[in-house]
This record gives sequence, C-alpha cells and structure tokens, in this order.
Amino acid sequence: MTDPNGPKVVAFGGGHGLSASLAALRRVTANLTAVVTVADDGGSSGVIRDELDALPPGDLRMALAALAGDDSRSRLWADVCQYRFGGDGTLAGHPVGNLLLTGLSDVTGDPVAALDLVAELLGAVGRVLPLSVNPIDIVADVVGLDPADRGQIADVRGQVAVATTPGQVVGVRLDPESVDACPQAVEAVLDADWVVFGPGSWFTSVIPHLLVPDMLKALTMTHARRVVTLNMSPQVGETEGFSPETHLEVLGAHAPDLQVDVVLAPRRALYDATALEKAAQSLGAELVVAHLGNDQSIPTHDPQRLATAYRSIFSTDRTHTKGDSAWQ
Repeated sequence: MTDPNGPKVVAFGGGHGLSASLAALRRVTANLTAVVTVADDGGSSGVIRDELDALPPGDLRMALAALAGDDSRSRLWADVCQYRFGGDGTLAGHPVGNLLLTGLSDVTGDPVAALDLVAELLGAVGRVLPLSVNPIDIVADVVGLDPADRGQIADVRGQVAVATTPGQVVGVRLDPESVDACPQAVEAVLDADWVVFGPGSWFTSVIPHLLVPDMLKALTMTHARRVVTLNMSPQVGETEGFSPETHLEVLGAHAPDLQVDVVLAPRRALYDATALEKAAQSLGAELVVAHLGNDQSIPTHDPQRLATAYRSIFSTDRTHTKGDSAWQ
C-alpha cells in the first residue's frame, strides 16, 4: 500500500522509462512529483506541437496514466486517456489524453492547471509537471554519419532523430539553451527529500533535465538526495554499445557540478563491476546493485522489484556509507 506519509520524491524522465519509475515509486510514497521532458517531436505529440504551438503532451499523458488511481473509475479514465483513434483520417493515431491535455491548456491558459485537472480526473497518486512550459528541441553531436570521415561531428536535431540516429551520440544540448524551467517543478525539487533520474532514454529523456539552467541550479541547491537508476540494457541507436559506467560518465560530463548520492544498477551477468563502482564514486555516489528485471528474454524494470530497491534506499541512513557499495 502506498504510504501517504512517505518521503517527498521528484522523478525525472520521459516516456516509458519514467512510467516504469513511477509505477514503482507510487508503491513507496504518495508524495510524488513527476517532471517530464517536453522535447518530443514525433507522432501525435509532434503534430500537436507543430500545428498548435503547444507542449507535446504524449509523455505527460503517459506519466499521468502511470499514476492513475486503482479504483475502477480512475482506471477507466486512464484507459480513455490512453486510447488512440484508429483508421487513416485526421485523428488517426491521436490518443484522447493528448487532445484533452491540449484543449484544457487552451481553455485555462495554463498547461500546469491542465495537468492538475486531468490528474484529478484520474485520481492520480502524485502530480505531473513539465520540465518547461515551453516546448524545447534537443540537438545532438553525433559521430559516424559520414562514411568518408567517421570522426566528423554532425548536428542531429529533434528527439526522434536523436533517439534513432545510426551514428554515435557524444553529447546533447537544448535549443533554446536559455529555456526556463517550470516554476512549480523547481519548487518541488527544492522541497524534495529525494530526486530520481532514470531509467529511460539517456540523451533524450534523462540528461535534458540537467541542461535547463534554473533546474540544474535547484538540483545542486536542494537538500534532497539524488538517485540515478540505470537502464537494464543500452538503447538501440541512442546509447548502443554503452556500458553501464559510460552512462554515468556522460551524465557527469553534461552536469559536472551535480553530486549524486546513490547509483542504482540492475544485477547483470556481464559487466565490469570495478569500472561501474569507480564511475559511481566519481559522481560522489554509493553503488547499489539489485535484482530489478522482470525475468523476460528482453528484461525491463519490474515495478515491485524496483519499488523494493527504492524503499530500501529511501529508508537507509546513508550518512556514513557514501563511496561504499551495497551488493544486494
């Protein structure tokens, strides 16, 4: 049962990775805020963004659905929000929730108010907020696209293009670089006990949060402790060939002043434990390794196992353990 008096947790991410994190965290605490990237430019979100100059609603909708209440009414509304129109007409492929969020944003003039209204409709456990109230673009530095010069760096623009590039992403930035963070999201970070990054698409869903100046400032100033949750495996295209420690190295390269308290890694048969621990320590973090997968042939994070790991991390006094490893 969700603890109404649990720690105040802010979870960062987007898409399926954030949904997995929220499915676990809602089992640990009701004091939960999801902060969602607003860089999606594909599918229904891309169309709504281009035609209406609105926030891309897809990842926001998925986060709300992940936090929907367990009663039949809340689940019905979650199913409705997730429902996509079929056929090949103008509305084909659009989820109802995307249209609802966009319409409410127009009516209220405030995307945060729209999110709160849908959260109320879904009986959500916690709150969903955008990283920024304005859409942003991701621009990646990618190598390997020119067969004649594999080391040449090229710009790749847009979340979908970055996530599916056949080259190797070496860094990302935002356009505009001076985008402002959602004030309510900054406030939630400053008031939090824990902030959680990942799992998720590393360059397009996790790192972008660290590239918004006032959000990064809040993350370095907050008294909250910081957890980085690693993916079960590299993502084809975006982080193909990355080791677990490489994920931490690129995180540190994009936000060198951010100190991490805990790195949560899935127990896997093949990886360099020494290198991973060293990478965690370079961020100032304790390494916690736990069984997080769902035992499928292509494993994803199991909500109950991930919740157990979070509950243990949040409840343990880590004052004197930083730099040590917890091999569960």
